[in-house]
Amino acid sequence: MRRLKLIYNPFSGDRTFKNRLDSYAEIFQDSGYEMTIFRSSRIGDIEAHIANMSSDWDAIAIAGGDGTVNTVINSMMHRGLNIPIGIIPAGTANDFAAFLNLPKDPERACAKIAKGVAIPADIGMANDRYFINVCGAGLFANVSTQVNPDAKSILGKLAYYLKGMEQLPTFEPIPVRITTSQTTYELDIFLFLALNTAGTGGFENLAPNASIYDGLLDFMAVRARPMMELPKFLFKLMRNELHDDPNILYFQDNKITVEFLEQRWGYELCDVDGEAGPKLPVTIKTIKDGIRLIL
Repeated sequence: MRRLKLIYNPFSGDRTFKNRLDSYAEIFQDSGYEMTIFRSSRIGDIEAHIANMSSDWDAIAIAGGDGTVNTVINSMMHRGLNIPIGIIPAGTANDFAAFLNLPKDPERACAKIAKGVAIPADIGMANDRYFINVCGAGLFANVSTQVNPDAKSILGKLAYYLKGMEQLPTFEPIPVRITTSQTTYELDIFLFLALNTAGTGGFENLAPNASIYDGLLDFMAVRARPMMELPKFLFKLMRNELHDDPNILYFQDNKITVEFLEQRWGYELCDVDGEAGPKLPVTIKTIKDGIRLIL
C-alpha cells in the first residue's frame, strides 16, 4: 500500500477542515493509500517535522492556504525531498489552488489527489526563500502578514482589503532599480509583483500569460502616480483591466533583481505567498520543474 502524509493547519480559513478527517481517510484508503496525519499547532512545527521525514513517502497532501503550502515547500526544498504534493485549498487565500482550478470542497480535492498523477512544475525563489505563487513588495503587498488571524477567519479576504486601505494615507512612492536578463529600469513604483501564476490576493487574471511550466516569472510593477488617480487604478485592478495600462511595467523573465534607490521604511520587506519574506535588495528567479504536483 502506498503511503501518504496529510499535513494540515487547523487554523486556516474557516477552521472547519478538521471536522471531516474520517472522510478524507476513507477516500485515500479506498484509493490504495495509507494516510498518516500531521497537525500543525505552532510556528515552526511543520519545518521540524519535515526535517525528520524520510524520502520514501509516495505523496504529501497539504491542507491550508498559500502560506501553509509555502511553508511545506520551503521545508521540502531545504531538506532535499522530492515527494509529489497535492493541495487541498482550506485557507483564506488559495490563489495557487485557484490557478490550478482545484475543487474548493475538501473531499473533492482529496479525491482528485487520490486519483491524480505527479507533474513537474515551476516554483520561484526570492534570495533564499522559495514561493509557489508570488513575491512582491510595496503598497498592499504585505497586508497579509499584518491581518489578525481571527479577522481572517471571520471576514475572509475582506480583512486583507480593509487592512490594505489603511496604508493609503501615509504611503510614499518607492524609487527602485529593476535589473532583468536584458535591461535595467529605474523608476518610482507603488508596488511590484513577481508572479509564478496568473494572480494573487483574489485577483485571478493579473498575468493571463502566466504558466507554471514555462520556466518564466511574470513581473509587474505599478508606476507611481498622483494619489487622486489611485481610485481609477483600483477600479481597473478589480476589473482585471491592467494588461494595457501605460502605468504598468510588465515583462517575463527567469531572473530579476529589485533594489532600493532610496530607502522607504516599512516597505523593504518582501511578501512571499502571504508570508514575510526577505528584505530588499532581492533577486527573484525561477526554479524550473522545482516540485512535482499531483494534478
